[in-house]
Amino acid sequence: MSRWVKPLGTAAADGFDVVIDERIDGWEHTGLRIVTFDGLSATELDVAGTEFVVVPLNGGCLVEAYDSDGVLHTADLAGRADVWAGATDVAYVPAGWRISLSGPAGGRTAICTAPVGAAAAPQKFAHLPAAGVPVEMRGAGTCSREVRNFGVPDVLDAAAIIVCEVLTPAGNWSSYPPHKHDEDRPGQEAELEEIYYFETRVEGGRAVSGADPVGYQRVYGTGDRPIDVSAEVRTGDVVLVPHGWHGPSMAAPGYDLYYLNVMAGPGATRAWLICDDPSHGWVRSTWTGQEIDPRLPFGDEPT
Repeated sequence: MSRWVKPLGTAAADGFDVVIDERIDGWEHTGLRIVTFDGLSATELDVAGTEFVVVPLNGGCLVEAYDSDGVLHTADLAGRADVWAGATDVAYVPAGWRISLSGPAGGRTAICTAPVGAAAAPQKFAHLPAAGVPVEMRGAGTCSREVRNFGVPDVLDAAAIIVCEVLTPAGNWSSYPPHKHDEDRPGQEAELEEIYYFETRVEGGRAVSGADPVGYQRVYGTGDRPIDVSAEVRTGDVVLVPHGWHGPSMAAPGYDLYYLNVMAGPGATRAWLICDDPSHGWVRSTWTGQEIDPRLPFGDEPT
């Protein structure tokens, strides 16, 4: 399990809090870096053949991107107080560009990446404002969750990468029913690696002395591709899904759960197509007539 579960601190490298890339054996199509700004120096990245989606977690971020001709493009991301405060604006930087990021001291930003093949169509630099982010209430009852779809195919033009974030109120389950996307079956399922980056907090953002906000993530395999992950997760932890059924993502009672999803794969078509575990897919039918959890959507709450 340790190959696919990276608790806070275990994936730190190169001055980043988290680095997920091809240095992990068997990992090919997605990447993630989390940077905490020191307020003094810029963070620069020049990863050949890699596209970027820049997502502020807390605080803002200035993105300066240089195209292949050396022309500067900028996006001053307003960001947010934290992931619970609402959607953020994001920036997309095409493959082959060099980027520089800077932000206020203590601000944290996620840099989501995917390698892009030489045959891919050229993409355009983009700054998507928070007001343009589609926010979806998915599921119902105890399966209610909020999905912010800023980096999905219908919203953001990109070559390969798909990015979104999911927030689950305390006691609810998301990424449920369990599903997979590890086969290329046109129109039915897409082959995609997936990264889950987690944050947790006491329900509603309340300050509770001695509390230990925690959630849980399950990943399990098919008969011919075994994997068995049952992970306890906290802020800063990462779970990788190379293949197999994944879900539920469980917000323990008393603790809200956030995760950032980064997906990409080898297929020629950029699409999020999933297949439910046939043992559990029937659960979707039980949502009919149930209300969305009234705690959604998330926003600024008093502490």
